[in-house]
Formats: sequence, structure tokens, C-alpha cells
Amino acid sequence: MSVRMDPAAFPASSRSPRAPFAARRGERIDAIAQDIREEGGRAATCVVDVTEAEDLRRLVSTTVDQYCRIDVLVNNAGIASISPLADLDTDGWSAMIDVNLRGMLNGVAAALPVFREQGSSIISVAGLSSVSPSMAVYAATKNAVRTVHEGLRTESTDGVVRTTAISPGYVRTDLVDSMADPQIREQTRKHMDAMGIPPAAVARAAAFAIEQPGDVEIGEINVRPTVQA
Repeated sequence: MSVRMDPAAFPASSRSPRAPFAARRGERIDAIAQDIREEGGRAATCVVDVTEAEDLRRLVSTTVDQYCRIDVLVNNAGIASISPLADLDTDGWSAMIDVNLRGMLNGVAAALPVFREQGSSIISVAGLSSVSPSMAVYAATKNAVRTVHEGLRTESTDGVVRTTAISPGYVRTDLVDSMADPQIREQTRKHMDAMGIPPAAVARAAAFAIEQPGDVEIGEINVRPTVQA
């Protein structure tokens, strides 16, 4: 899942960001970076597979070399290979654990040493705490992200590192493309089309957390359509 962080969604103080974007598909992040440049900001791109720890270390190293620091890490990679547990899709379970949880941990591991030296914010996309049919393992990985964030928060009460877990409801993204079951995929797509909010809503939530004074931490934000049950 790739939530597009629309530059217009960020606060005025950061409308011209210096932002490196990372994803598996270079063409997607190249387009986002171009939008930011057209808004007067600076943006770089880096093709990264979050399941590879070395890719995240390379991203952090490249960012520090180019910009001298990292202010915010947004862990946003995710897939939803959802199916009933009785289907025994162990490959899908492993893939979600690798991307949704291990990918976030790889990002934290790569950036945390830098953050401990300079102070920064870590934002990760978790998930709403409810569990729907066929979503047990997906929900488990996203709730694990929330738990890791809470653990990191309790270890960071010196105020150097701030953490925020953002849990979105239906957002109009390409997350459905990672769903192998055609019936579940189409049902989810219908829900997204009917009630999904734009990705910029998630970006505004991230911006809200980032722009707080240094002594304020927004630990968790739920962002969902007003019509979502």
C-alpha cells in the first residue's frame, strides 16, 4: 500500500519540504517527487524493498549524506493478502508479516541510531483495532505495529524521539491489488469506492503530528470515513 503524501496536505511551515521517497516501484515515487519539486520543494527518490534491512540502511545513509539529517521517518509499506484462516495461506501470512511488521522494524532499526543523536519523529501506518472476517493475520501485523510504537514510546520519554501510529479506515489506495482472492478484492474495492477517503487525509494527520511543539507527542491517530461503521 502506498499512501500518497500530498504536499498541499502539509502545514504551511513545511510546504516546501526536503523529502526522500522510497518504494519498490520507482515510477510511483518519481511522480510524487516531481509534484513536490513543482511546488518549490526538494525531493529525491530511492527504490527500496522494506523486507531487506540493507535497503533501509542505504536509504538512511543516502538521506543523511544528501540532507545532513532526517527529521521524520514514515513507515507506510503494507500489503493485505487477506483470506479466511481455514484457507491456510501460509505464504500470504508470511508476506504480510515480512512487509507490514518486519518492514517497519527494519525502518526503525535503520533510522533510530540517527534519531537518538539528533531527535526526530517516527510515524507508522498501523490499522484500526477491529478484526473483520478474513483479516485476522493482517490485523495482527498492524496491531503489532501499534504495540511496537507504544514500546518505543515508553523507551523514549527523554523527549528525543517522538512516535505516532496512524490507523486509517477505508482509504482510496491500491491496497486491494495485493488481495489474491477475487471475491474479497472486489468486495473491498466496492467499499473503497463507496466510502473511501483520499490519501491526503492520512497525510494531513501525519502533518498534524509532525508540526506539534517538541514537548508534545501525538501517540495515535485514527482516520476513517465518517460513514464507516
